[in-house]
Amino acid sequence: MLNRIKTRLKALPKVYWIYIAILFVAEIIAFSLRPDTPGLYTHVLQILPLVVTLPFLIFKNIRKNFKRTLFAFAIISFIFLALDYNLGDLNRIGHAGLIQLILTACPIGLFWIILFARWNFRHIKTKESRTALILSCIAWGLYALAYPPMPLGPAALLILVPWFIVLSRFSRGQALFATFWSGMLYNSINYYWIYNVMHVETAPSGLILFGLFLLIAFFSAYNTLAGFVYTLAKNAPTKIRPILLVLYPVFYAGLEMTRTYGDFAFPWSHLGYVFGNSLELLQMLSYIGIFGYTILVIASNQAVAHALCKVQDIKKAIPVLAVPVSIFVLLLVHGSIVLSNSEAKPFYNAEAEGNPSIALIQPSIEQGAKWSKERFDNIVNKTLGMVNDSVKEHADIIVLAETAIPDHIRRQPGVIERFHEVADHKNAQLLTGALDYRRNPRGSIRKFDVYNASFLFTPGDFHFPKRYIKKHLVPFSERIPFDEIFPILNYVDLGEGDFVAGKETPVYKPFLWTPYICYDAIFGDLVREAIREGSRLMVNITNDGWFGRSTAPYQHLNLIRYRAIENGMPVARLANSGVSAFIDQYGHYDGNTEIFTDRVVQRKVPLKTRDTLYSHIGDIVEKFLLLFFAVYLLSALLLSFKSRKA
Repeated sequence: MLNRIKTRLKALPKVYWIYIAILFVAEIIAFSLRPDTPGLYTHVLQILPLVVTLPFLIFKNIRKNFKRTLFAFAIISFIFLALDYNLGDLNRIGHAGLIQLILTACPIGLFWIILFARWNFRHIKTKESRTALILSCIAWGLYALAYPPMPLGPAALLILVPWFIVLSRFSRGQALFATFWSGMLYNSINYYWIYNVMHVETAPSGLILFGLFLLIAFFSAYNTLAGFVYTLAKNAPTKIRPILLVLYPVFYAGLEMTRTYGDFAFPWSHLGYVFGNSLELLQMLSYIGIFGYTILVIASNQAVAHALCKVQDIKKAIPVLAVPVSIFVLLLVHGSIVLSNSEAKPFYNAEAEGNPSIALIQPSIEQGAKWSKERFDNIVNKTLGMVNDSVKEHADIIVLAETAIPDHIRRQPGVIERFHEVADHKNAQLLTGALDYRRNPRGSIRKFDVYNASFLFTPGDFHFPKRYIKKHLVPFSERIPFDEIFPILNYVDLGEGDFVAGKETPVYKPFLWTPYICYDAIFGDLVREAIREGSRLMVNITNDGWFGRSTAPYQHLNLIRYRAIENGMPVARLANSGVSAFIDQYGHYDGNTEIFTDRVVQRKVPLKTRDTLYSHIGDIVEKFLLLFFAVYLLSALLLSFKSRKA
């Protein structure tokens, strides 16, 4: 391979190397005269590399090597951009030229877009690619309609069969073309509700819409990677091929795990979440977790598709339908047996002494008006009025929604005093969401650290309330990813919240419960961490108002239900605009509210008494899946490279 690269480099004309040298000198000049300004700056001299590039395009040899020229321009620009960022600021908070950034990214980005468009145009003209696209869209389009509250859940064991047939019978290019665009359909149906952010965020609507398109394309790349790796596995050498194909469902679960860790974490639509409409089908979660369900879904569809592709007579493939039927029956029978036990009855022994009475206050404050200064007093008065008028005297915990105080709590000492008085009057712990901040030392890149937090007011205690800071922030909505690694991103303002994540997991006495804010509660590792600290109850506060009238509030509730069953962890969940609900440790619902209604629901909630296998092994399983993903991907790529070389 190295010899091939050397040969190609030697074949380049001298004028090309002259161009590279002049471009390099131009970058040095622009770099040496850059301003020493923190953050993003504009500096006209950074156009110089582009200026010296344009004349060279008149040379035929340069035009012939246009792709190489463009990549050389981008690589050299990126090197100096990195130097500018890392060496250009005495305070070590990073700075970079905005012009340099644009010139580095835009030309190569536009070039790739043109190549991508040409690639799609070639495929859409061929009948085989169109057939593959139709089959894949049927599969992924129907799968998007399987998530609760939609009704197709159990059919997920068969829905993806057309996609696997495409991966098996069509060329790699045709399969990847079909997979990407069917992934766009699937993710558009899954995440269309993000469009509602346009009605409540400060960023321009066009920018939000463009961001939504990029988000859907990014998630579709996951589908495409999954399809690509399957084509590697099916074309692997004969001896290793069966092993790769058998292990592919585990690889797919590992691919989903990559969406659960890191600053881009958004584990919303794992394939296993489709069974949420049937409580019996969910009881295996306590053993295999959400990723075990994904493995079952992929294995079932893959097995049926493999049988259909191998036999000429479809009738001979009918016996393989025993695979999805067996999985369905196994889940159903196991769940029925589990739920037939007396302790698995809905909210079993809830009235026992020691179990807390919890009141959920759902005020349904309109999202667009929630942050209005003019309406602040009305919002607080309405919320506390519902507490005073509707909460029964024997409540132990009163729960208010995420940012029920729509301001930084330290700026509202009068409101703090009122909340202390309500907690004392009701003789109950009162949990509310609000913003908070901390002033940073002079010279820091952030003047303030801002937190999305919850605060616990305790009767008889008039000190500043106990605080929990949200640990998982929604990418691009609450935080720009990697802003700690690349501090310059803190200068980017796209209308996002720009919050700082918390690190502590509290367990509040006397009932040993842990608060979770919105997004936090869908991460299994955070739930297991609280259990290890002795927690016996999740109290999840969220807003969900910006979801609008969509499927998203019900999907969010479904994810929380999975965590409850997976870990045997009861949940009291309050959403500002619904759906609020109580969930016991086997996943039974009670007190479910409608969306966009004012409600107060209260009941006694049994604390955790169930110990599940997955709550003990979940961390190990999920780290193994990440490792397995990397090993499988690397192995498939190496085998493909060796087979092509042979």
